Amino acid sequence: MKAQQWFTHPIGLIASAVLATLLWGSATPVVKIGYTELNIGSHQTFEQWVFAGYRFTLAGIILVLFAWWMKKKNLESPVPVAARARWFRVSRLALIQTFAQYVCFYIGVSLSTGMQGAIITGATSFFQMLVVRFMDQNERFTSSKTLGLCLGFAGVAVVTIAQAGFQMQLNMGDLFLILAAFFGGFGNVLSRHESRDLPVIWLTGRQMLLGGLGLTIIGSVRAGIAPFQWNAGSLLLLLYLSFLSAAAFGLWNLVMKYNPVGKVSLYLFLIPVFGVGLSAWLLGEQFNLWIIVALLLVVGGILTVNRPVSKRPAIVDGVEKIG
Repeated sequence: MKAQQWFTHPIGLIASAVLATLLWGSATPVVKIGYTELNIGSHQTFEQWVFAGYRFTLAGIILVLFAWWMKKKNLESPVPVAARARWFRVSRLALIQTFAQYVCFYIGVSLSTGMQGAIITGATSFFQMLVVRFMDQNERFTSSKTLGLCLGFAGVAVVTIAQAGFQMQLNMGDLFLILAAFFGGFGNVLSRHESRDLPVIWLTGRQMLLGGLGLTIIGSVRAGIAPFQWNAGSLLLLLYLSFLSAAAFGLWNLVMKYNPVGKVSLYLFLIPVFGVGLSAWLLGEQFNLWIIVALLLVVGGILTVNRPVSKRPAIVDGVEKIG
């Protein structure tokens, strides 16, 4: 079965999207565990960037090697774009989808709870639909999309409310997570655009490698290139984070390449669902009313945006026709 057939088939689409979002949902609690294992405090921004740089550099290497293997087996088409142009396009994508997104994400997750971080990053789907409207004229806003976006952002707002009452506590961690969600949505749409000319695994591996190196470089300015004391547990966490990044981005970019954005954005709702569940399990965080309300608003928004639109019959020459 060819890649397009798998990723457009209902079973292939659901399996790929669910696996990608499950892996992404596990990232928030695992990153927080990694911070604990390596004694990275919430104020140690540069150490956080070095940690992120290691993760994405290794993930990029995994995908570059996988793309090389696919090329050797004639499973991926050659790169048709001239070298100078393709490296500009890879660098642009790396700046947005890996570097900018995870500069913000790693700061945000250190200043927020695992559950809160998981829910806010669910806003990626809404930013994704906003960005694609400006890049693809076929993606139009409708009343249901507008209502869905309002519900989604209401969910993001609710999760910042203090658990004791209705006082808003939008802290710096939440703001950085919202920025990370924006860059994530923008990067997903840009990757979809670039994959029209460039093979997905080739593109994803190289942009992650460049973005990871960039994160390592800016972090090492203050923290040094090797600021951590590693043990077996922390190395396994790093390997898992690198694997989940390679697998999730590779799968999601393939899903995005072969399907309409509005159709697949629904599945990004699963990121906060998996993230909340795994944060409760791995970090011992507790569910509360506001987290449930936020989840209900987010899922309501995404379901509203993605609900099937019934086609109304049109009257042509006195005869009803479905169009």
